[in-house]
Amino acid sequence: MVQANDVYKRTVMSKYEFLLRISMLGHKRIRYFEKIGLYFSAGLPNKINNVPLLLEKIGVCKTLQSRFFAISYLHFEPILDWLATANPAKHLIAYCDSDYPTLLKQISSPPLLLFVMGNKQLLHSPQIAMVGSREFSEYGAQWGRYFASELAINGLTVTSGLALGLDAICHRGALEVSGNTIAVLGSGLAEITPRANLRLANDILAQNGALISEFSPFEKARAVYFPRRNRIISGLSLGTFVLEASEQSGSLITARYALEQNRDVFALPGDIDNPNSHGSHYLIQQGAYLVTKPTDILEHYSGFLSSLNRQNNHENKEGNTVLYPEIFAVIHHQPIAVDTIATLVDLPIPELTIKLLDMEIAGLIITVTGGYIRNRTI
Repeated sequence: MVQANDVYKRTVMSKYEFLLRISMLGHKRIRYFEKIGLYFSAGLPNKINNVPLLLEKIGVCKTLQSRFFAISYLHFEPILDWLATANPAKHLIAYCDSDYPTLLKQISSPPLLLFVMGNKQLLHSPQIAMVGSREFSEYGAQWGRYFASELAINGLTVTSGLALGLDAICHRGALEVSGNTIAVLGSGLAEITPRANLRLANDILAQNGALISEFSPFEKARAVYFPRRNRIISGLSLGTFVLEASEQSGSLITARYALEQNRDVFALPGDIDNPNSHGSHYLIQQGAYLVTKPTDILEHYSGFLSSLNRQNNHENKEGNTVLYPEIFAVIHHQPIAVDTIATLVDLPIPELTIKLLDMEIAGLIITVTGGYIRNRTI
């Protein structure tokens, strides 16, 4: 272990420690990251062999160099230890790294550092932000899960905030069809918040998803962190889809960030008597795209959705193709009637019945009183 009083003597430093120290150098730090990116266009090496020389090359003045070295190593040691542990994989992606998401770099206040657990490659996938109220109706839950499933099946990564309510439902909707999903946290990744969604977070990691945060791993959630988190959700995404939101909902903050970032905003219309739809209706009045079916969103991004993405996202947990994924996406764990399914997937009932029988034989769904549900073992 490096002793705190030895730090002034050091000329060799790990990449992660160097980046963490640079991130604490005040308002000019983004310039330092930009210069590091130019200096190491092929990527920063895992070990920096001459730290003082590199600081000079990127323009860090003597005063800030002293501050850089003055911070005790003990401050960074828990973070570095956390990054070194595997299962799941952990990463620190800096603004200067080639792994840093291109879309996120375009926003006005990009995070300088991103802590990532899980599949960091998902950060470069085409993403749709899906957000909504913690207080939600059955209408919001049904359509949130449906749209998340359909969008994920068709190659969009569902990005949300792991919050209680519709955020969690959208993550689950993507996971249920073995789609991709990213959760952006308002806390450090070692302090997953809310704790009620810890199992969901673990399921995301188990299914090759990712958890990300700009906060150091052991930082606890604070109310002021969540709006900051929202700019990352929208900044990673091609567009933001608001499902059900009151006029005071944090989802409108995400939508506002999306507009500032020159990204698309979509909204699902709801019952005019439902206060949780008032925010969505406001967005539509202000020019958001009104969404009634998944193709309303998919047609915007058809250029990003390769046939390879579609093929990969049709696979279930065992690696087999999900039979009739468009039908599977609308059947969940509450019974749904045949005529309702027929309406949602736009199929004649005789043709639909044959396909439902095939799915039942394949073990994907079960017939129950009131219609069909998914086989809970799938």
